[in-house]
Amino acid sequence: MTRPRRRPGGPRPPATRPPGGRPPGTRPPGRHDTRVPEPRRPHRPLTPVQPPPHPTELFTERLMLVLSGQRPLHWVARHIAHTAYDDLARLAESRPLGTVGGHRPAVHRVGHYEVRPGVFEVFARVGAGTALRALAFRLHRGDDQRWRCTAVEVAGPPLHRG
Repeated sequence: MTRPRRRPGGPRPPATRPPGGRPPGTRPPGRHDTRVPEPRRPHRPLTPVQPPPHPTELFTERLMLVLSGQRPLHWVARHIAHTAYDDLARLAESRPLGTVGGHRPAVHRVGHYEVRPGVFEVFARVGAGTALRALAFRLHRGDDQRWRCTAVEVAGPPLHRG
């Protein structure tokens, strides 16, 4: 079947298709693959977005990793202010939250008290095996809205490493 020619500026001739279109279940002309479109899956709602962790939880985890020797001191250096860096460096040398009897330390509980807006006193219980230690630190929110640790202490009985 020949297609009528289109005159410039004139109307388009009607499309020439076989009556009824393609038979059902056939591929378009020129398609040689055997893939079949996947059936549509029902829409699943997205998992709810988790709120970001509280700064006290983040800093507890960071300090625990440094004080247990799992991370180097410079890993948290930009988050530590003033003399707290010197205190943390001194504490990190002795690894007060190190591994005990093959057990790595884990944070058991974190609590905080807001002294005034932008200042938190934080206390945490860190355990490794049967040993428990207390970690306390202070967080200040600076003018740049970033949290920085300004004091850090570790207390508890000496750990017997095995």
